[in-house]
Amino acid sequence: MKKNHPVRRFVLATAATVSGIVLLLALKPGTDPASAAAQVPAPPPVAQGGATGGAAGGGAGGAQAPAGTTVTGTAARTQYGPVQVRVTVVGGKITQAAAVQAPSGGRSSEITGNAVPRLNQAAVAAQNAQIDTVSGATYTSEGYRQSLQSALDQVSGA
Repeated sequence: MKKNHPVRRFVLATAATVSGIVLLLALKPGTDPASAAAQVPAPPPVAQGGATGGAAGGGAGGAQAPAGTTVTGTAARTQYGPVQVRVTVVGGKITQAAAVQAPSGGRSSEITGNAVPRLNQAAVAAQNAQIDTVSGATYTSEGYRQSLQSALDQVSGA
């Protein structure tokens, strides 16, 4: 039995080490540590009317473009950091959408860089918050939808 005893200890120690490593690799942090350190406080929601363009047409009077409303939705918290959307609405239509806050740091920056332009285009095309999820950016897409809906609710309530 003494010959097997050191081997048993070795096998048990190896199995315990492998199990511990597997468990550590399976854990996912609540937030991306790099984005949590670089997080900037969210600006307060702003509803303001203002001209979105200059003169339209080449006539002597130079008619003004219709005034638009720019609203920033509330920041939606995601697993990898906050997402906040600002929309410009002219004549009841979304003319521009932009993420003013999105997850960043590490892999999040790459994912955000690919997803946010698609989400901005989808918001303008759909004219509502019912936009498709960008593949590989599920949490960012969900946060974008929530913040976009918040901004649209502010526009409709104004």
